[in-house]
Amino acid sequence: MSLTSILSVLAVIFMIGGFFFFFTATVGLLRFPDFFTRLHATGKGDTLAVLLCLISIALYTGVNLTALKVLVIAVFMFMAQPTATHAISKAGLKSGVKPWMKEGKKDDHSL
Repeated sequence: MSLTSILSVLAVIFMIGGFFFFFTATVGLLRFPDFFTRLHATGKGDTLAVLLCLISIALYTGVNLTALKVLVIAVFMFMAQPTATHAISKAGLKSGVKPWMKEGKKDDHSL
């Protein structure tokens, strides 16, 4: 088995993993009850999914300048997406969006 075919198989595995996390983040977005839980699902899922898909693209292109550029983009996305998710959740809190609480539970959060 040649190195090219091994890298192609790894690229497919990483891409399938990325699609799986995109899918689960989308399910979380559609199924969770409020703004913050939906934001949590998409923030975590999309960050990992983008990272896996970009690693897959880098593996598929092989060792060259394009792969290096894709990996630099992956590092940027790994830093930018959690920061954006945090900023959006903080904006939600400041605008008065209340976190979802289970029925019968007292709200102990002082906002």
